[in-house]
Amino acid sequence: MEDGGSIITMTYYGAEKVVPHYNVMGVAKAALECTVRYLAQDLGRKKIRVNAISAGPIKPWRARHFGLGDMLNLCRAAPLQRNVGSGGGRKHGVFLLRTPVAASQAKSHVDCGY
Repeated sequence: MEDGGSIITMTYYGAEKVVPHYNVMGVAKAALECTVRYLAQDLGRKKIRVNAISAGPIKPWRARHFGLGDMLNLCRAAPLQRNVGSGGGRKHGVFLLRTPVAASQAKSHVDCGY
């Protein structure tokens, strides 16, 4: 990436707070977020942006294995009273790749206020 670029990863609220049944994934996401901050610092001088997108609960086919059913029900209490859906994170990723926001390096929450 000699002309700059962008690195985007997905993270989750479980990196910040304890989420039942999320277990070691919370620790892994916390490490990922720390890595994003350090990479943003190191790669920023090379015009490479590093961002993490924290999406709210998204109902994957394996959600039942992690006990996420109750968490998805909590989305009704979010300010927008809905789940972000699987496309929300993708759309935000495309937004971050666009030139007008090329100066951003941060963690973004795309969670309907969850």
